Amino acid sequence: MIGKLKGMVDSFGDDFAHLDVNGVVYQVFCSAKTLAALPQVGHAAVVHTEMIVREDLIRLYGFFTEGEKAWFSTLMTVQGVGSRVALAILSVLTPSELASAIALQDKAMVGRANGVGPKLAVRIVTELKGKAPAGAIDAGVLGLQAALGEGVAAGNVADAVSALTNLGYSSAQASAAVARVVGREGDDVPTDKLIRLGLRELSS
Repeated sequence: MIGKLKGMVDSFGDDFAHLDVNGVVYQVFCSAKTLAALPQVGHAAVVHTEMIVREDLIRLYGFFTEGEKAWFSTLMTVQGVGSRVALAILSVLTPSELASAIALQDKAMVGRANGVGPKLAVRIVTELKGKAPAGAIDAGVLGLQAALGEGVAAGNVADAVSALTNLGYSSAQASAAVARVVGREGDDVPTDKLIRLGLRELSS
């Protein structure tokens, strides 16, 4: 198995990069976020990889971070999620945003990815609840999960996190702020008040 590649970026395709490792050029399929994070052609890069071997193909999938790689493997444990769909999800959501979407049971957020219909989005957030890969979930999301317990986030909580991220805060920051408010006030606080109190947490 090939777990990591260190070499020079040789070229890019629509959904892959070519990495030159001591004269051997590997084709590595990547999410849009990983492709955007890689350096320009001719520069050194490190890519964490997952090799999938089937009867009809051998493919390398590359990730800019270990967290993205871990989520790729976790996503593919869900029936109906193959490598293409997993990469599509990781192309629109960072690992932190994906963890937050699952903690909030926010199927709409996961459904933004190409190839993810409503039923599959529900299956992903339901089956992966509490199954984030080790070390791939940030403190903000952990706090939100603790505040919510085993329940599904109410619409007001999901809406407040979404509103704060739309204002430019990271998913981790928004989740942490809302978690603190929910832990103090309960999860039945109106959305507008959750947003207001969340903003106060973020500015303190």
